Amino acid sequence: MFFPYVYLAYLYLVLRLIAPLPLQRATRIGLGLGLLLVCQHHLIQRWVFGTMFSPEIPRIFIILLGWLYCSFLLVLLLQLLADLALLAAWALRRGRAVDARLTLRMRYAVVAFGALLSAVGVGQAVQVPEVRRVELAIRDLPPALIGFRMVQLTDLHISRLMHGAWVREVVERSNALRPDLVVITGDLIDGSPQARAGDVRPLAELAARHGVIASLGNHEYYFGAERWTRAFEGLGMRVLANRHATIDHDGGRLTIAGVTDPVAPRFGMEGPGTRRALEGSAPDAPVVLLSHQPIGVAANAEAGIDVQLSGHTHGGMIRGVDQVVKRANGGYVSGGYRIGGMQLYVSNGTGLWNGFPIRLGVPAEITEFVLKRAQ
Repeated sequence: MFFPYVYLAYLYLVLRLIAPLPLQRATRIGLGLGLLLVCQHHLIQRWVFGTMFSPEIPRIFIILLGWLYCSFLLVLLLQLLADLALLAAWALRRGRAVDARLTLRMRYAVVAFGALLSAVGVGQAVQVPEVRRVELAIRDLPPALIGFRMVQLTDLHISRLMHGAWVREVVERSNALRPDLVVITGDLIDGSPQARAGDVRPLAELAARHGVIASLGNHEYYFGAERWTRAFEGLGMRVLANRHATIDHDGGRLTIAGVTDPVAPRFGMEGPGTRRALEGSAPDAPVVLLSHQPIGVAANAEAGIDVQLSGHTHGGMIRGVDQVVKRANGGYVSGGYRIGGMQLYVSNGTGLWNGFPIRLGVPAEITEFVLKRAQ
């Protein structure tokens, strides 16, 4: 369970960081209680708002809470490293303790550096992402599709944090690329259609020759996939749930298939089905699969998928920590991979969930794909 592990981390910091400080007992108790509120703010939000995914509070408070929570996690990591260093020093000194004044300075440095890193990371997380250009080489690509340009947006997590003004800037950057097609691979939102009505409105201005095609992510199911599907269609998108669409581009055909998210059965809906999505598709057309999570890749490759576009991982958010996220997602976390004859691309995400809004060394992206024929 998530919260018990957080309690263990909290107790570790209380014992190793707060308790040894040369402060009055009341001050240390106050620091401990404050840290408890910070580390459990997701649980508190769930009690107050009914969900930890979309607290409807002013943006500045979400940024502040995000900074505090990310500071907690970074300080935890830094304190672990500091304790390992102290343990190594103790061993090298043959059991003689390190000077108490040095360990005290280390504790202050851990807190200061963790808070600073968190501020930098949160600041980077809420920026409008830059464009990342990627070439996709596809076997037997029809000549008409050579140079076809496709923009992928994913994990926008439109919310009080990633609000309407931010969405509008993302849309403007996408439109400036003049793509042939825009695809969105899930987790567009956090919140109900009523709460996000104004924030998602700029998505209606996304422009591409062949329109906008989307698949759903786990967060759409948390807030009502059917309602959000209708809302997205009202914004001019085609939402593919185990279905496909055929793009006819100057006589060259391209199949875009989309699958549901693995959480769908928990909400009484059909789980992801690549083969069902491909039923009736043109056998000679290259296939691009939109799958929010980078899963089922071996089966998708066997099913004849040429390219799978995914998100979900946010690229791991922090360089180094991304290796943990990679293991939790089948070995796929960021960038391009080849599985048999299929290419998988996992985007770092365009936005970020407000519950852990940090990026350090893993920038968000608006991804522009340019198709070319494999040699």
